[in-house]
Amino acid sequence: MKNFIIATLLLILSAVVVWVIYEIFITPEAERLIAGARAAGSAAPQALPVILKDWEQQVCITLALWCLLLLGAKLWGIFNDNHLYDIDFLGAMLEANEGEDEKQTLRKTMQEIEQLPEKITASPVVQTLLASIRRYLMTDDVHSTSEAISLSIDGLALRQETGNTMIRYVIWAIPSFGFIGTVRGIGAALTQADEALKGNITQMTDSLGVAFNSTLVALCLSIPLMLLLHALQRFQDGELIKTQEYCEKFLLNRVSK
Repeated sequence: MKNFIIATLLLILSAVVVWVIYEIFITPEAERLIAGARAAGSAAPQALPVILKDWEQQVCITLALWCLLLLGAKLWGIFNDNHLYDIDFLGAMLEANEGEDEKQTLRKTMQEIEQLPEKITASPVVQTLLASIRRYLMTDDVHSTSEAISLSIDGLALRQETGNTMIRYVIWAIPSFGFIGTVRGIGAALTQADEALKGNITQMTDSLGVAFNSTLVALCLSIPLMLLLHALQRFQDGELIKTQEYCEKFLLNRVSK
């Protein structure tokens, strides 16, 4: 629920920011350029405000900004948790209670870890570590603990894949809105075919400009967003690998001795 609320707020923020930019800069400048071109009897120039002026492009830019914010939030979460892989949560407690019962020491350690701030306990590495300690305390079996680590990693991978669903949908939706503009522009151009046959092709070329500009903007936005999505997936895969290596190094290597 928390993630849904954050995503919704980011969408609203993106829509407001893009709307303000359009109202202040893009729309007035595009209208000025088009009015000047029509007064001169020519087609609208291919300036950036003219290319971006239609609502399809505005929707595409809004979705692209929203997608960037979602990607940035996920990447920030990964980078913000990197330092946790250098912390040995078990070491200090085990050394302080050396000579005592190992399971009792692990139980105390788990309780101390659970009392840490939520931003730490909610991280993938700490959640996996706690799940592995619980399994070891219940089974007293190293092989079962290793299986618990693998299951936790699989669950984390599934959550990451599910969390990326909305980003994938947005990246798919951006070209779709571009194609809507293409269909709308071509349809408008066809309705002005009579004027074009009479020698006035200005309105027809303007409508075709709407068609091609919307597709151009949509494709230019979706290509780098797809690249960023693949980069995010690479970092997420690296997070899974580091989480598994951490649990094997700091937990399995200790309890298997």
